[in-house]
Amino acid sequence: MIGYRTFKPKVNHTMIKNCLFVFVLFLLNIFIKNTCFAQDNQVLDYEPVSLSGPRLGVTVIGGEMADVLRDDYDAVPIVTQFGWQFEWRFFSEPGGMTGVVECVPLIGGLEQGLFLPSLSVPIGLRLQNGIEFGVGPNVSLSGFAVVLAAGITINAGVLNIPLNISLLPSNKGTRFSFLVGFNMARRR
Repeated sequence: MIGYRTFKPKVNHTMIKNCLFVFVLFLLNIFIKNTCFAQDNQVLDYEPVSLSGPRLGVTVIGGEMADVLRDDYDAVPIVTQFGWQFEWRFFSEPGGMTGVVECVPLIGGLEQGLFLPSLSVPIGLRLQNGIEFGVGPNVSLSGFAVVLAAGITINAGVLNIPLNISLLPSNKGTRFSFLVGFNMARRR
């Protein structure tokens, strides 16, 4: 078409690689520290704990993905998200941090008559005060991306209330999500 221009956002791959490199160094530092503590006869709790629960929230979609939603589907690039979070702890320090793997399947856009599935699998850490962060793969209809997630889990007895934000940069645009939910701690 004459006069039609597409916007292709530039993805700073160097910045993403540097963030991942720093995150890996941080994880290595923690695991090396755990090994040293284990040799000091400090007992580490490696019993896996399964936490899961519903999630709901909102995602703001940018770049080429937002243009497609507006132009092809007459939709607003802000969509609700509904899904479930599966979570496993793979190590835990008494009174310290916990290693966490999450699997978060979501369906977005239902309020606009859309079906936008996605799956994120971040691996990260949760500190004793409930602050957590992680990084991992994401797959959706727009392709593959890396999810950078952070949040806080508020404990109310056996009920955990996670509040999470995530950033998903990709070559088709950036997505920003806020999710809230609840889960209950229970042993498998």
